Amino acid sequence: MVVPKPLRDQLGLDTDTPLEIEVVDNHLEISAHRVEPQIVEGPHGPVVARTGAPLTDEDVRATLESAREHR
Repeated sequence: MVVPKPLRDQLGLDTDTPLEIEVVDNHLEISAHRVEPQIVEGPHGPVVARTGAPLTDEDVRATLESAREHR
């Protein structure tokens, strides 16, 4: 399935973002399968592991707070 680039950009999808397809009320419903970003311990403190999911402002704030507490 090809999702046109303007739609991918609008929805924040990468070319490798997994999609879920369901039948809802007799039509197809397509949604991005989002994996929550994970904070893992890196060699110099906490880092966000690449999961393919875009980071939210809340993710960034939580990561910064965690890094500050780690110091």
